[in-house]
Amino acid sequence: MSKDNTIFIGKNKSFRERNRRSGGYLMKRRAKEICVSVIRALLMFGLCFMIIQPMLTRFSMSFMEERDLYDSTIILLPRHVTLENYKIVADLTSFPESMINTFWISIVISLCQVVAATLVAYGFARYDFPLKKFWFACVVVLIIIPPQTIQTSLYITFAQFDLFGIIKALTGDTVNLRSSMLPYVLMSLTCMGLKNGLFIYMMRQYFKNVPASLEEAAYVDGCGTMHTFVKIMLPDAIPTIASCFLFSFVWQWTDLFYSRNFLTSYRLYAVQMSTMVSRMGRYFSSDATQSVIVPNGRQLQLISIAVLFCCIPLIILYCFTQRTFVESLAMTGSKE
Repeated sequence: MSKDNTIFIGKNKSFRERNRRSGGYLMKRRAKEICVSVIRALLMFGLCFMIIQPMLTRFSMSFMEERDLYDSTIILLPRHVTLENYKIVADLTSFPESMINTFWISIVISLCQVVAATLVAYGFARYDFPLKKFWFACVVVLIIIPPQTIQTSLYITFAQFDLFGIIKALTGDTVNLRSSMLPYVLMSLTCMGLKNGLFIYMMRQYFKNVPASLEEAAYVDGCGTMHTFVKIMLPDAIPTIASCFLFSFVWQWTDLFYSRNFLTSYRLYAVQMSTMVSRMGRYFSSDATQSVIVPNGRQLQLISIAVLFCCIPLIILYCFTQRTFVESLAMTGSKE
């Protein structure tokens, strides 16, 4: 009988018989695999529970009447269901207007940041220029240092904006740009926006690991620098660009620092949510000139609903883009 036939017959024998012939090795291996699977399942369940449980608790609280909040017998399921809480939160946060403003401003700023970061990162990855290491060190510093450290200089710069003295020479005075979106767009296009340093670093790591032979072949075929960048480099970099766009969109969605400094003329959801507690007293008061004290439990309930409103669009966005996001993380810094 050949060796292949012996293996085939061995596979058809029972597990007990094969384990006996292996001296108990199969049983030990199976027990080890089961233990590893159980431990992995418990760890995954624990991680998922830590993430999902707060969302479930907030979702359950959103349907409770105020008296259910102080009932110790109610754990998760409300006894008195109501949808009035959603209407209250929508009124306190100016929901339709603030959500629409946040959505389109986040898209515009994210696009500006991605375009600027991609061009700068390609330059860092492919070209040599004076003080290259110094300028890249500045990019790293931009990641490390929080923007609050330059808040005063940002305020002065855009409250008294003057382009090399040209505006003051023509009009006789500087321009206050703090109530418009222009300062934030300018900062994003000049790579000084929210987390711009991180996006430059991610894109630079990707371009740096792309083989230079691709560009050399394009140059031999007669392509110029910009044509090679657009036709050769960008198509393969789409997953990484999409990842940077998603990061930028999510951070801008919940940003308070830049929104309060430059976007004061717009009602943004994150800003409205952060100040809704100060408006609850007058909202529940029958007299518009006076304010009532809202219990802490009621405040926590309404804040939880506002957090749900804030998270739902991001969850939907991730559901549609998670494949591209995971692919970009796998490609960044690992392509040879």
